[in-house]
Order: sequence, then C-alpha cells, then structure tokens
Amino acid sequence: MDDVPPLPKPGPPPDPVGTHAVQLLRTYPHLRRAYPFAPEGERSVARAYHKVLGRARSLVYLEDQYLWSTEVIEPFAEALERERDLRMVIVVPRYPDQDGWLAGPASLIGRSEALARLTRAGEGRVAIYDLENHLGTAVYVHAKVCVVDDVWASVGSDNVNLRSWTFDSELSCAVLDEEPDPRPPSGASRYARRLRLALAAEHLDRDPDDVDELCDPVTAFEAFAESAARLESWHKSGRRGPRPPGRLRPHPQPELGRLRRTLAMPLYRMVVDPDGRPPRLRRSKDF
Repeated sequence: MDDVPPLPKPGPPPDPVGTHAVQLLRTYPHLRRAYPFAPEGERSVARAYHKVLGRARSLVYLEDQYLWSTEVIEPFAEALERERDLRMVIVVPRYPDQDGWLAGPASLIGRSEALARLTRAGEGRVAIYDLENHLGTAVYVHAKVCVVDDVWASVGSDNVNLRSWTFDSELSCAVLDEEPDPRPPSGASRYARRLRLALAAEHLDRDPDDVDELCDPVTAFEAFAESAARLESWHKSGRRGPRPPGRLRPHPQPELGRLRRTLAMPLYRMVVDPDGRPPRLRRSKDF
C-alpha cells in the first residue's frame, strides 16, 4: 500500500495513573498488499485468549454476538477438559443477524458445531443462554465481553470466531486491575469482578448491591441456571401467572438439515467466517 503515509513517531509514554493495566489487542488480516506496520497481519486478540484460557481455573463468563468456529472454540474446550472445576456461562443472541434459506444456516453452522464441542467438553459445566426483555421479546446480544476467573477482563469489538480473530480489523482492551476485590473468594481483581456482577445483576433482575453471593463461581453458575429454568417454565406454561424475574433463557442447540448444511457450507467458509491468516499458520492451526 504505497499510498499509506508513514505513521508518526510514538510520543512519550504517559505517567502511570490508577490501578489498571490495559493492553490493546488487535486483529489485522494477512493481505497480499500488506499493511507496512503488520506485514503478516496481527492476531493479538487470538493470542490473548489462548494465553488466558490456558490459565483459567474457576469461571469463564462470556457474552458474544456470534460464537462460531470449532477451531476458535478449541482453547475454551481444552480449558474445560483440563480443569474439572471450571465452569462457563455464555450469553448469545437467540436468532442470527442474517436470515434466508442459505444465509441463515450459514450463520448457524459454526455455532452449532462450537456449542456441541463445548457441551461435550464441559459435561454439565457449560451453560449457554440468550436474553429477552420483560415483554418477552428476544434481545439481540451484540456484546463482546469476557471475564476469566474475575481477574482478566476483555471488552472490545472482537467476536469469538475465526473472522474476528484473523480476518476483520478489530480492537479490544484487556484489563488487569491491581486492586483486589475484598469479597471472598479471594484472588479476584476489583474491575473484573465488578464488571461480571454488574452484568449478572441486570440479567437476573437483582439489586446491584445484592450480588455478593454471586462472587462464588458455583453459586453464580447455579443462580443463572435457576433463573433461566423458571423463566423457561413460565413460557412453556403459556405465560400463566406473574412473569418471574430475570431475562435469561436456555439457548437451544441449532438444528440444521443435512441438505441445507451441505449447501450453506461454502458460504460459511468463504463469506461468513473466513480465515485471514498467512498460509503457514492456516496449515499449523496457529495464530
């Protein structure tokens, strides 16, 4: 890209302020006409996830727009297989953002395979939910948030799919807070735990000041499950009686017929979830 002007020299680093260490994570694709500052692209988003999931021990909380691709979901599954006390709570949209006879199935192929892989790996320790408002209308989850062990938190533009980890241009912030959260269990950072609990309070219709018990990963996992089960039972009963509190519903496993899956697979691989890595990394399945 000869017409791209050179980047200016970086300025001096700012003075330290506060207790948060913030790392910028990016994705740039590998292009024939390469970016001069990233000749093979950049995949620090993917590498950060691989690193932190390799250390996950108790709880991974994830909100994601897509959650596609078995290759991208593999470090999550490996963490579940490695740590038998690890639990995952995942919030996704109920319906894909693309519809149509082929576009809809293409959007669901990767999610179907990813959820099946996580379910096998987790053996009852993985819970996938979607959201609705108090009128019963599905809420489209556009968030890209991940909190691991109430220590590491990431917020940004990347989704958990091959497109976001290798092909699109993405920018996210990973945050490590040096200030510990005083509530048990110990070892959590203030920022990551407060972020997770704020989201939990909203999804469970709880008072934000009444969530201390959810600091415990097992209690939080069970609270989500109980709330979603009550709401789902209310729907199945024909919505008789008062609507129970909470906005979570169990996310159904996508089902695709063999014909539609076969016809939609090329669209999924080429358009919906393309791979933007250099050939050598595609072959090695590395990032």
